Amino acid sequence: METSVNNKCKAFTSLEQSKKLAEILPLESADMYYACGAIAPDIMIGSKQDYRCYTICWSLAALLEQLPYELCDDEGNSSYLEINKENDVYQLVYTDPHGDFESIETDRYEHFVDACYEMIEHLHELNLL
Repeated sequence: METSVNNKCKAFTSLEQSKKLAEILPLESADMYYACGAIAPDIMIGSKQDYRCYTICWSLAALLEQLPYELCDDEGNSSYLEINKENDVYQLVYTDPHGDFESIETDRYEHFVDACYEMIEHLHELNLL
């Protein structure tokens, strides 16, 4: 369940995305959390000490910190991160200027957070994180 704030301007991962990323990324890389409340989760920044129940989540800035600018293969070939925005949709692509790497790209998303999430999943599946 996402909060109405999340639907207006998605600046952090959803609960579902957060649970998946918690299996992939270092937990200390998360910079926000959902606090379990009586009615619905609230997005909180800061100390979790006042809550018994919470799920960590990542802001857009924290997700970007997890994406390397450059990927290198065993032969020293490099691929570089590109951020594309066209017609209010976002896409992330790792491209090799020399054509030695096959591009790794996300679908196009209305929210930049979703493109970052997908790229982290791709890199994890390829053992590139």
